[in-house]
Amino acid sequence: MSKIKLSKEFIKSTVKLALNEDLYPSGDITSALINNDKVVTVKLISNQNAVIAGLLFVKQTFSLIDNKIKFIVKKKDGSRIKKGSLVALIKGKAKNILIAERVALNFLSHISGIATKTNEFVRLAGKKTKICCTRKTIPNLRVIQKYAVKLGGGTNHRFNLSDEYLIKDNHIASSDLKNLVIKAIKNKKGKKITVEVDTINQLRSILGLKFNTVLLDNMNLKNLKTAVKIAKKYYETEASGNVNLKTVKAIASTGVNRISIGSITHSATAVDFKLEI
Repeated sequence: MSKIKLSKEFIKSTVKLALNEDLYPSGDITSALINNDKVVTVKLISNQNAVIAGLLFVKQTFSLIDNKIKFIVKKKDGSRIKKGSLVALIKGKAKNILIAERVALNFLSHISGIATKTNEFVRLAGKKTKICCTRKTIPNLRVIQKYAVKLGGGTNHRFNLSDEYLIKDNHIASSDLKNLVIKAIKNKKGKKITVEVDTINQLRSILGLKFNTVLLDNMNLKNLKTAVKIAKKYYETEASGNVNLKTVKAIASTGVNRISIGSITHSATAVDFKLEI
């Protein structure tokens, strides 16, 4: 699986794009009305309980606007915080802090939102079951979103289509399940193989073939429990399909090794933060 690379260069280039979106073509015409160099200390505060994530992007945002701005972290990425918590102090020229404010908060709100939602699932599923993200990510934000999942205690699934074989329902509908699995095994060259099934009969038809993970899709709890019992001697097991906070605990109780959830990336609610001068 591809590793997430949050290098300084990656963070810097990502933040530059975001700032360009906000400042092109004429900069912050409102903050430009402030004609003094007043230095202020600003508090970055969380308006809700959350898992904090994305502080590297926040720090880089302020730095690119004014490298003399001091960003003093009070909470670490990946830590749980309560409503009203002081996340960081920002010291510098007021007008420059205001220019960077929205981009910085956008990064922090989105990344923390994913980490927070992931952590809710992780805590409900328990220690024996991994919560995994999927490729259901916002285009061009996959690296950042998968980074957020890790900070929330989740596990990264494949990063892209080259990472591993994942034989899904539409592949099967376009060919033959057993033949696809056999071809993948012959051509795997060190790649992992995951096979999706949605019935017990499909599972039995490939049982014993040498692949890594069986993905049990949209099964009811009874069938899921049966499938896990059948498959666990041969494969890592994974459940998927409309998993939510009300159902994840019961799904985990079937003994499945992993649960993949698209909503932790494609529809996580942003965490509310504010800057207070």
